[in-house]
Amino acid sequence: MSTQGHTWARQVKKENEEEDPLDQLISRSGCAASHYAVQECMAQHQDWRHCQPQVQAFRDCMSEQQARRREELQRRKEQGSAHH
Repeated sequence: MSTQGHTWARQVKKENEEEDPLDQLISRSGCAASHYAVQECMAQHQDWRHCQPQVQAFRDCMSEQQARRREELQRRKEQGSAHH
């Protein structure tokens, strides 16, 4: 039995296929381009150590997105408590 490594190439979505929730999350985050850059690098090099700049850019993008989301949730919470 042969074992294969990860397939890092971006999969093309079939018309009747639902989009993966993780892909939806990444698309909504605004970080899809950096995510795809990591995938492309991994497909090319097959070694995450060669893709550290892309990984760091994706990590930074997601951290910024999470910070913006926290700020928005906090703002909504404060507005909601001000109305009560």
